[in-house]
Amino acid sequence: MKKLESREDIEHLVNSFYAKVVKDETIGFFFNDIAKVNWDKHLPKMYSFWESILFGQMSYKGNPMGVHFPINEIRAMEQKHFDRWLGLWKTTVEENFVGENADMAIYKSENIAKLMAFKMELARRL
Repeated sequence: MKKLESREDIEHLVNSFYAKVVKDETIGFFFNDIAKVNWDKHLPKMYSFWESILFGQMSYKGNPMGVHFPINEIRAMEQKHFDRWLGLWKTTVEENFVGENADMAIYKSENIAKLMAFKMELARRL
């Protein structure tokens, strides 16, 4: 397996991940039915998001938390959903890449999932 080293690698990872997400019974409906994601716009944002996180390129401009709050108001984004997101991400990373950046992609995703789950639950309480 290869190391996660380039924007092209990130694109492969993100594309492979979302190919699983859209078919997933636990979280796919958030993307397909609620957010009705425009993949031509969403995927490049996710490439930039992970490029910024892993390579420090700062190509991502956006507010990931802010995008998720309206979805959370329509349908609760619960811990089980973030656990599934994380499981799919980790599996996809491990199927495709090895090395420090692959490990970092998993580590960062764990932190993202924890923070997002916490913030979505907190928002539902307010």
